[in-house]
Parts: sequence; structure tokens; C-alpha cells
Amino acid sequence: MNHPIPRTFLLINPNTNASTTQRLQGALGPHVPAGVRLDFVTAGFGSHYIACEASHAVAAHACLQSWAQYRQSHSVPLDGVLIGCFGDPGLFALREASGCRVTGLAEASFILAAQHGPFAIVTGGERWKPMLQRLAQTLGYGHLLRHIETVVPSGAELQADPDMAKRCLGEACARAAASGVQSVILGGAGLAGYAQDLRLHCPVPLIDSAEAGLQVLLRNLAPHAPHSDDGFFADWRNMTPEIVQMPVRA
Repeated sequence: MNHPIPRTFLLINPNTNASTTQRLQGALGPHVPAGVRLDFVTAGFGSHYIACEASHAVAAHACLQSWAQYRQSHSVPLDGVLIGCFGDPGLFALREASGCRVTGLAEASFILAAQHGPFAIVTGGERWKPMLQRLAQTLGYGHLLRHIETVVPSGAELQADPDMAKRCLGEACARAAASGVQSVILGGAGLAGYAQDLRLHCPVPLIDSAEAGLQVLLRNLAPHAPHSDDGFFADWRNMTPEIVQMPVRA
């Protein structure tokens, strides 16, 4: 008896914090449908928790490395990649190199929030505000992003203290909703799952960025089709073997 080939997707946590990967796995695992396999990997280098421009830049490289390493060790083609960071480091590079569907927690959240109209973001880490404004503008959602509410604790600190996180984030969501938006995004890999409790106290739809990522990644799956070749459009010098060994496409 022939069994259908499962759709295989990869979630890359660009933070080096394995507990963040575990949080994403716990939050998304129950929502993975039958016939779909979602693998999780954690970046092997970079920042424990991405919180600034420099750590975001390094995380893009770490995403490429994680993807190339996964492709070298797995023979089954990937149907899609989800970047498990609300900032989507390496989004465009992975989309170009992988030949499959690629999205990130931020882009996916913007897609869902835009269906309601103008939206706001609540996230941890004050340095994220200009970075997220730039990303929204680049992805074509700048005109709908009306407000960003950053809380003082970082995403890592919020992840480590659930009681403090719910209190702090609940207040931030109320302030964000009061800005006149139609929805609020609770953004951050370390904040996955918190929206479930906070939705009861938010007067507008509250979008969990991790749930949004999975939903958009799996949306409108077409029948299996020939997979585009993985690879880069440039050769490399002094890079890791996994990246160097990927083919160079014309």
C-alpha cells in the first residue's frame, strides 16, 4: 500500500536560544495538520535573542546556514520554510535560494492583520521599533502599520517570566488597541502562545505571530509539483562546507 508523501516544512529559529525553539514547537505542534511534517532547527551561531540591527544581520546568515545544513542532511525536498523570528532575517535570501515557499513571523502577521485594516504591533525590545517600521515598509504594509508598542523587557525576559509577560503585554495590547487600529499583532517567537490568554481582554483581534506564520505557510497548498533546484547565484569563499556545497545556479 502506497502512503502519501507528507508535505515537509522547516521552521528555523534564528536565535541560538533552544528554549525559544521549544516554545514555538509547543505552540505550533498541535496545529500542524495531518499529512504535514514540520521540522524545527535552532541557529548554531549568532545572538541568544535577536534584539538589535547587528544581531539581526548575523541572524540572516545563520538562517542560510541552518537551511543549507538541513538540505545537506535531508533527501526530501522542502515545501516551505518559516523564519521563527518577528523580524524575518534572511527572508529574501532564503526565498531566492530555496526555490520554495518562505515567510517569516512578521510578514505572515502583516498579511493577516491587513485583512482587518490598519494595525498595531506589540513586541519586546525597544530597538525593534525602527527595524519593524522598515520591514513593514519594504513588504508593502507601511501604510497600514499605525502604531508600535514596545515594552521594556526583551522577548527573552518575557519568555522567562510568564506572569510578568501577561501583565506587561496585556497593558501594552490595551494601549495599542486604543490607537484606533483594527487589529493588534503580538510579535515575537518568545511570545508564542501568550495571545491565547490575552485575547479575552483585547477589544480588537489579537494576532499571535507564530500562529500567523504557520497559517500563511500552509495556506492554499497546491498539489505536489516538481521542486525548483536549491542553490545560490554566487559562489563562495571561506564559508562553511554546507553552503559551499550547495549548487550555484545560472
